[in-house]
Amino acid sequence: MTAMVLPTLAEIEAAAEVVYRAMPPTPQYRWDLSSQRLGTHCWLKHENHTPVGAFKIRGGLTFFDMLRRHDRLPRAVISATRGNHGQSVAWSARAHGVACTIVVPHGNSVEKNAAMRALGAELVEHGDDFQASREHALDLAEQRGALMVPSFHVDLVRGVATYWWEFLRAAPQLDVVYVPIGLGSGICGAIAAKRALRHPVRIVGVVSRHATTYADSLAAGHVVAAPVSTALADGMACRIAEPDAVDTLAGELDHVVQVSDAQVAQAMRDLFADTHNVAEGAGAAGFAAAMQERDALRGQVVGTVISGGNVDSAVVARVLAGTGA
Repeated sequence: MTAMVLPTLAEIEAAAEVVYRAMPPTPQYRWDLSSQRLGTHCWLKHENHTPVGAFKIRGGLTFFDMLRRHDRLPRAVISATRGNHGQSVAWSARAHGVACTIVVPHGNSVEKNAAMRALGAELVEHGDDFQASREHALDLAEQRGALMVPSFHVDLVRGVATYWWEFLRAAPQLDVVYVPIGLGSGICGAIAAKRALRHPVRIVGVVSRHATTYADSLAAGHVVAAPVSTALADGMACRIAEPDAVDTLAGELDHVVQVSDAQVAQAMRDLFADTHNVAEGAGAAGFAAAMQERDALRGQVVGTVISGGNVDSAVVARVLAGTGA
């Protein structure tokens, strides 16, 4: 494994220029009810307010811009996703006139699937989890001569780092941030922004208790596959950690917190009550982790992110009614 060469401040600033051609910076607020609930100052970064409802669009924009700048835009791309990365790829492919196919597992979010189709993507359902979809996407890319767009890549991290760059500049008083880990671009972006701005903030990684490959891999010092059983945090439902991400995170995180589906569901309810924003499971995981550690956070300024709000209406209804995980 080799640690990723993280983007510099100049590279993050250049990535922000690319991102802002498609969208404005997202807001961050110190929410009083959430602060009251947490027992200390709580800031939330609203990546649910992007044009695809999640932070991933930033990475797609910079990935495709890099292809364009190097005259390497393909005629077609393929990728695998549980939804948000796929929307990012579909959005950016459409903007550059590139055909796009997205592979999703069977039983994937109905509304995320609809959103990807609305962005012009051909959807292929294959496998029972993200890893199976990813392997099928690689096979399809080879068969069709299409470019496989990975879910973890330095050009994706460069774009994703822009939201942490925005957050740390807007709320420089942050002492600690809680960052959900899916395949790793978001948390690597947080590390990149922290380094670039020379900010002392502590970064806490958050994984689903029902998808522990990153927690297990960081503890072991090498990739350890883990079963996935989360029914709610599909954005964190990764079975095999990305080796370069594991190596990049090693030594950079204050610690890692595991959150259960029940804790995530409670965080979704809390965030809706406090901010009237809908958070998908992974999008509420950071707040769930902070609540789990609230007694240790007294007197500190805490930040986390609603990294996405793309959750099916039926799931939201069950969660808010308290009848679902």
